[in-house]
Amino acid sequence: PTAIAYCKKRGLTGATAAAFGLGYAPDEWGALCQHLQAQGATATELVQLGLAVEGGRQGVYDRFRGRLMFPIHNHKGQVIAFGGRVLGTGEPKYLNSADSEHFHKGQTLYNLHRAYEAMRQTGQAVLVEGYMDVIGLAQAGFVPAVAPLGTAVTPEQIKLLWRYCPVPTVCLDGDTAGHQAAARLARRILPVLKPGYSLQFAWLVGGDDPDSYVRRAGLAAFQA
Repeated sequence: PTAIAYCKKRGLTGATAAAFGLGYAPDEWGALCQHLQAQGATATELVQLGLAVEGGRQGVYDRFRGRLMFPIHNHKGQVIAFGGRVLGTGEPKYLNSADSEHFHKGQTLYNLHRAYEAMRQTGQAVLVEGYMDVIGLAQAGFVPAVAPLGTAVTPEQIKLLWRYCPVPTVCLDGDTAGHQAAARLARRILPVLKPGYSLQFAWLVGGDDPDSYVRRAGLAAFQA
């Protein structure tokens, strides 16, 4: 109920939550580990996959507890990691799986497996800050949006976008932190720019993020 209430508060429909595979990690230390170990998974495998952390009385404990869960896919649509948003108090607000042989944060973009066909067809690609921005835009009808995974955008992620769109648009949050992050990205990407491949920036103001903006102003305003 806590996770459902949060989704409703953020304006998500049940259909959208189902389409993105949203879930819930119980606020318990061993719920997932015990469940998967009962099915034959070993503690070592759970740690290697970033689902568990070594320690505690049972040897391992759940990495994600009391969080709304977002599956992270590779470009083929295979789940390779998870992200979780804390429900209630606690830090960090967002937590991702640790890097593993299947998952490298700086080389992965959230939602790329759903968005790349729309990118090719429309010639548009928009890089936003977080999971909820991607999901909110998709619910409003804007599909070609992706997000980094809780870290600064890397040149590798931009090169990944260039495979589908030569000039992606960066649209980060409209607060001071978002503007500063966009400026840092512009500087970071300069060494890898090449003829025909660049970035453009869409600036939000007044503290809006793409999700809140499209809910308030509508899809046509966001597109403009």
